[in-house]
Amino acid sequence: MARGKRNTRARGSAPTAESSPAQTPKRVLAALAREGLDVERAGGVVRVRRVGATRRDEPSAEVLLPEDFRLEAKALKQLTRLAGARHPAGGHACRVCASPDFHPGDSGVAIGSIVETRDMVIPGAVGSDINCGMRMHVVDVDAARLLARRDEFVARMKGDFFFGTRDLPMTRAAMAAMFRGGVPAWLAAVRAAPQGRAREMDLGQLERELARVHLGGCLEGHERWAPEDLLEGALVRDGGLATIGGGNHFVELQLVEEVVDRRRAYALGVRAGQLAFMIHSGSRGVGKHVGAVWRDRARASWPQGHKYPDGELFPLSRAHDPRAVDEYLEAEATAANYGFVNRLLLAELLRLRLRELLGELAAPLVYDLPHNITLPSPGRADAWITRKGACPAELEQPVIIPGSMGASSYLLVGRGSDRLMRSASHGAGRARSRFSMGRRGASRDEDALGLTGVDCITLRAERRIEEAPAAYKPIGPVVECQVEAGVATVVARMRPLMTFKA
Repeated sequence: MARGKRNTRARGSAPTAESSPAQTPKRVLAALAREGLDVERAGGVVRVRRVGATRRDEPSAEVLLPEDFRLEAKALKQLTRLAGARHPAGGHACRVCASPDFHPGDSGVAIGSIVETRDMVIPGAVGSDINCGMRMHVVDVDAARLLARRDEFVARMKGDFFFGTRDLPMTRAAMAAMFRGGVPAWLAAVRAAPQGRAREMDLGQLERELARVHLGGCLEGHERWAPEDLLEGALVRDGGLATIGGGNHFVELQLVEEVVDRRRAYALGVRAGQLAFMIHSGSRGVGKHVGAVWRDRARASWPQGHKYPDGELFPLSRAHDPRAVDEYLEAEATAANYGFVNRLLLAELLRLRLRELLGELAAPLVYDLPHNITLPSPGRADAWITRKGACPAELEQPVIIPGSMGASSYLLVGRGSDRLMRSASHGAGRARSRFSMGRRGASRDEDALGLTGVDCITLRAERRIEEAPAAYKPIGPVVECQVEAGVATVVARMRPLMTFKA
């Protein structure tokens, strides 16, 4: 950051957990030390290690964090727990860091965590929201044309997203192909026997857009890891496919308000004044199924007589059970493939509705990328990088960082920096929990919540409060510190017009 750097350190033991920008650095760090955290802060970089850590190979964890963002003890503890992960038969975490949207995770793993493991994988580090990710399209149409028909558009999208009018039956062959080979295999199966709304889709365009889906939308999965009811009968009606999901997942209409890097924006087909739409969703029930199965299997696989790991974050070791490692990665890939297709279909339903209302339009894909996934660590055998609420940011690869539904979102390109293991944040990060936003006595003032002028379409009034802009950190410093750290370069900024929340 541009501000002057400071480098302070504290050790000890005692009360309280979270810092705020108003507290002095020594007081803050002393409070964290009393929580068992050895913290060093130098400018926009925070390094943390467990007080009294005895393992020589246990790495310290590094967080890229704007200087005036608070340090949260709960999130830091979760990060050091990842750093201390190891398996008694062999395998350990060799590097841990976190992106600037860093905050505590409900599953015991901090959101924004990035961990490289050697000779082991940690199913709990990804959890059940496998291949949650972002997808962005742009549309060459004046936003005013759509907003003039806002109510008609909203009614049609509510039917598709909330009321089940999407009409997307799948043959069993298409479902099995999706689980095995992701978007390319699914497209081939759908082309052979299109059903329902798939008959209206431009399958050729979807195939051409595969080059703009991370990893081509294809991992090596297998249908044996999918819920059995999604493979029963000749025709499957999956109530989860092409649905947004709860929490912070959304579909949002936006205006491309500013192009910052004209050359890169041109290459991606992005221009100021365009309409854009952004999808944030993942693998829905399939991810929950896979996550639950492997949470239990990892626990059952733990060697008898050995103490359970901190937070019961059970790794799978290549030395102890190589088959379990391979099977978990295949199972995760199965859910990830479903996540890629889920985002594609959410976007395609919206694209079809835009064509119904506004006539023929291309609405090309800018990019689709995951931010909850385990992938091989480049150049290292039996090593993996797991990202939990952080997305890949390889050299010149598009990166999508959404703000809240009342703040700008950003399109960037990665710089392939090793700073965060070629990763970037997946959003601004929560400043307040959903519980604190919804509890009795919490503010319902529209201005205070940042909801004035926000067009949020949801069936649950409490979702609007839980996901209000006031629940999130400011997106500007999150993006700025990553640009300054050489993680990514800003291409364009988008302003929200309307947001669909389940």
